[in-house]
Amino acid sequence: MPKRLPFLPALPQLASRQLQAKQRRWQPFLVALGLAMTVSSALHANRVSAEPPETAPAPLKETLAAIDKAATSHNVQAVLAFYSPNFTHSDGLTRQTLEQALKQLWQRYPNLAYRTELKSWKAENAGISAETVTYVTGVQKVGDRELKIDSTLQAQQQFENQKIVRQTILGERSQITSGKNPPNVKLTLPEQVTTGQEFSFDAVVQEPLGNDLLLGTALEEPVKADGFVNPTTLDLELLSAGGIFKVGRAPLTADNRWISAVLVRHDGMTMITQRLRIVNRAKAAK
Repeated sequence: MPKRLPFLPALPQLASRQLQAKQRRWQPFLVALGLAMTVSSALHANRVSAEPPETAPAPLKETLAAIDKAATSHNVQAVLAFYSPNFTHSDGLTRQTLEQALKQLWQRYPNLAYRTELKSWKAENAGISAETVTYVTGVQKVGDRELKIDSTLQAQQQFENQKIVRQTILGERSQITSGKNPPNVKLTLPEQVTTGQEFSFDAVVQEPLGNDLLLGTALEEPVKADGFVNPTTLDLELLSAGGIFKVGRAPLTADNRWISAVLVRHDGMTMITQRLRIVNRAKAAK
């Protein structure tokens, strides 16, 4: 039977071999970076349905490219210039904590590259709402080791007077790999569940292990602002199968959680984190 993945409290420490690798969360470069868009006065008409990306005005597309360029060059002030002083975030970030997270992230990952796709946009009474997907790639050197990062963030931005006033995260997945032969891992986890719902969480190594030993663990963490800069300690256990198989039950209140899987063998490591959105049953039915 799969092990149950508890939500409150978090997973207990596992008793066998430990990895005391105090890796800071890599989500900040995703969640922290909402993309600003220049909005002309013609976009301020009240429209109900979202528009496809190909109908977006040129200033919108040009600004997306400009923000990607500023983020890839790690120009914090150029990025922050597109945020309102009263900016709010679904994870609790503010303009000040956003700046802190970006500086710390770019110090650790000096070559992150950003690419954003516009999925839809909609003019509203007070401004514009836009849905984007941002792809981030990069490498971090830790001694003689190289950590490769590949992440995707789906978000919705609300703009007023050409400033981002609110960002809501719709979906998120990040992967870090290291070593000559990191495990090729397939992660199965729903993006959204309802309060109190039971669900499965599987992280399976796709290639045969042969005589290799496989270590791993699963980690559940609440999504909150201080989670972007605080270190995380991981405890690994020897796995009897080629992956991690667990069953979880969502809490009874709406929330967001980071669910992570870490799998390690002698020649490589893979760590995957996906956001799990927990919504009220009434909202999910709409």
